[in-house]
Amino acid sequence: MKLELPERKKQVHTLSMPIRWGDMDALGHVNNTIYFRYLEVARLDWFAAIGCQVNPRGEGPLIVNAFCNFHKQLEYPGDAVVRMYVSDAGRTSFETWATIGRADDPGVVYASGGATTVWVDLPRQKSAPLPEWLRALLG
Repeated sequence: MKLELPERKKQVHTLSMPIRWGDMDALGHVNNTIYFRYLEVARLDWFAAIGCQVNPRGEGPLIVNAFCNFHKQLEYPGDAVVRMYVSDAGRTSFETWATIGRADDPGVVYASGGATTVWVDLPRQKSAPLPEWLRALLG
């Protein structure tokens, strides 16, 4: 399946992680809720890689929506590969996009998803302008 991403997307991160036996459901494929976990783990790994540690007393990223489209079933054993992209940086938010594939089946998209991330003043629970260092990474 060919995935159409925004033209201005920028790949920012790739993470490989094992598909665990416990990720599967009674039908023998990865449970649909686990795909969201894979997306979350990749997003958090990217945040850590760029030095974006969440500080509940300061500012940080907050996911305001998330989605996942399932194209092909993932099954144990194997390694899931999540490729992350960013686009559409605004004053206080940006979009993340991701594809999930298998290390042993390169080029095939098993799932695609994304999230809208808003930069938030966490104590006030209000959106805040994206920091310049983050805006530079998104551009």
